[in-house]
Amino acid sequence: MKHLEEKRKLSVGTIETYKRNIIPWIAFLKTESQNRTLDPKVNAILLRKFLSERRAEGISARTLAGFFSALAGFQKYMAGEKKLQQYLCKLGHLKYTEKIPDFLSQKEAEELFNYNDHDNFIAWRDFMMVSLFYLSGIRRAEIAGLKIASIDSAKNLIEVVGKGNKQRIVPSGESLSSDLDRYLEVRDRFVGDKSSHGEYLFLNYRGEPLTVRSVDRIVKKYCSRLGKRVTPHMLRHSFATHMLENGADILAIKEMLGHSSLATTQKYTHVTTEQLKAVYDKAHPRA
Repeated sequence: MKHLEEKRKLSVGTIETYKRNIIPWIAFLKTESQNRTLDPKVNAILLRKFLSERRAEGISARTLAGFFSALAGFQKYMAGEKKLQQYLCKLGHLKYTEKIPDFLSQKEAEELFNYNDHDNFIAWRDFMMVSLFYLSGIRRAEIAGLKIASIDSAKNLIEVVGKGNKQRIVPSGESLSSDLDRYLEVRDRFVGDKSSHGEYLFLNYRGEPLTVRSVDRIVKKYCSRLGKRVTPHMLRHSFATHMLENGADILAIKEMLGHSSLATTQKYTHVTTEQLKAVYDKAHPRA
């Protein structure tokens, strides 16, 4: 974990994901070692047993693919440490079906903003946060760490620090800019002399920066009016899907989302394909 932070300069969220994926494997090896002395050469056999047990517990293939990715990174680290090289084992490829991401319809998204009861800081904050998710497609950790200085209201642009501390510029739209000006007025009155964290755009009721868990709760509560569970990632998916539906270039969407690979962005083309099939099946008399 220290290597990931200091040498590879990964974000806190990415490191936590690595840790969460590796811990069950470490626990499994500890249990196995209680029954017999482990030979490094049987690592591959143990790995198959571990995967089989995890699947039997109901763990999805997608989650196990995440574990495989983390383990591959761990193996690469061990390959660079002479004393750990004896524990290396050959890893295969784990195939899984890519789940089409959940997203809101354009009508549902519109319903989220037909609401003008912003009479206090908390109400304004929640409205602005959901608006920003949908209008920019940024991640929840990016929103939690967003600072006022990162927003250029005149040009309707936001400077975002994403995964791996990579910076990118995303447009935010004119509608957000006018709402943002009003929100900042309300925020300034709320902050008052709470100046310790005054640079952050979104604060809790104590005037402190929000955690990603707090962001999750805020989005879930605000969007409950739709009668369904909505997450920050669903709003991000909705941003990308609606952009694609309305003719945006997929390469532009890739840059706005901060994806390093176009393959990651291309899952949204599957979403629109599924929609086309649904429309066809419903509308064509001989479908």
